[in-house]
Amino acid sequence: MTEKPNQKIGTESYKGVRDFYPQDMFVQNYIFGVMKKAVESFGYSEYGASILEPSDLYRAKTGDEIVNEQTYTFKDRGDREVTLRPEMTPTVARMVAAKKREFLFPLRWYSIPNLFRYEQPQKGRLREHWQLNADIFGVEGIEAEIEIISLAHSIMKGFGLKDDNYEIRVNNRKIVNYILKDFLSLSSEESHAVSKLIDKKDKMSKEDFAEKIHSVVSDKSDELLNLLHSKNLEEFISLLPEKARSHQGVLEIKELQEKLSGIGIKNSVFSPTLMRGFDYYTGIVFEIFDTNPENRRAIFGGGRYDDLLSIFGAEKIPAVGFGMGDVTTRDVLETYRLLPKYKPATELYICVLGEKYKNYANAMAQKLREDGLNVAVDCSNKKAGDQIKYADKNMIPFVVCVGENEVKNEEFKVKNLKSGEETILNIKEITKFTLES
Repeated sequence: MTEKPNQKIGTESYKGVRDFYPQDMFVQNYIFGVMKKAVESFGYSEYGASILEPSDLYRAKTGDEIVNEQTYTFKDRGDREVTLRPEMTPTVARMVAAKKREFLFPLRWYSIPNLFRYEQPQKGRLREHWQLNADIFGVEGIEAEIEIISLAHSIMKGFGLKDDNYEIRVNNRKIVNYILKDFLSLSSEESHAVSKLIDKKDKMSKEDFAEKIHSVVSDKSDELLNLLHSKNLEEFISLLPEKARSHQGVLEIKELQEKLSGIGIKNSVFSPTLMRGFDYYTGIVFEIFDTNPENRRAIFGGGRYDDLLSIFGAEKIPAVGFGMGDVTTRDVLETYRLLPKYKPATELYICVLGEKYKNYANAMAQKLREDGLNVAVDCSNKKAGDQIKYADKNMIPFVVCVGENEVKNEEFKVKNLKSGEETILNIKEITKFTLES
């Protein structure tokens, strides 16, 4: 058998995914931390699930584009077709349906899973990303939408964003369905085609969008375009027939905006072209939209999906939720210069001044760790100056040297690498000094 020559393997990651070096992981953990703090402050509990799901789970309600073009789907060794999850909502719906009789509703759940979609990597979109999913199950009234949007608003505030940095765009799929099927009398095929066009409106020129709408609805296109170009809810309502102005979908939007304003959320706007791409939405939908000219785009969104659990044979369980991705979140924080500066986990670095002091240094480090300090001990055998340079380059805030005098006197010179100040302390004083400085 002929041996193959050694081949070098490239160091680049798979297209559309990321490696997280310590600085990247620091930012990622910060983002997750802000998310977790916000959702848990609203009383939400964390759940998890496998990254693999049966492919049929996504064929029922997710949408043709996602299922047919954007999933990582393959057959396992048992010839079962499985998919790397492209989103989390079908999974959480499955989990709730599986044990619905054991739960007391409402349920408030969240997770931050990694998701996979086979799409062209670009700004704000990768093939793998992490996403906060927050859902409330078992509430039929508008209170669920109020809570979910309030939660989304709270997360944005937690990141340090101001009201004028983003809009909360809202719409109602009930209104959309009424316009397409009742007001314009479109067929199911025409309604579906128009819905997909509306969802992609922002990716087309105004002229191109109008042309495509006209190609589907022909003589009714002017009426539809006038509605879609409405500047606010009042103008939109004025263009509807008299009998439709009290439509349930319209009333829900009015009530939503009034109640959001009543609790101090003033940046909600009606958006008649907001669709949300997934087919399972049944009521109010919303998006958080960045208003900065450098990053004008939807950051995240969600809505009501009351019928999704029915695909599992379960009775109707009302549900509202949203998904907030880490990629778009990071882009927003970069745009507004809100990303935190890197801070290593190590709080103190012990420089060892000779082989015979290593055991002492390690024993000292263990005592400090037991006191709650994150400590690393040098093992390079380099000169003291090089050890200190190492700590400084790795942004460790404090160093202490352990050598003959320190061991003899049990007193240690703790140096602040940022200020250059040195403080002489005993072991018992080091932890408190370091953590409080």
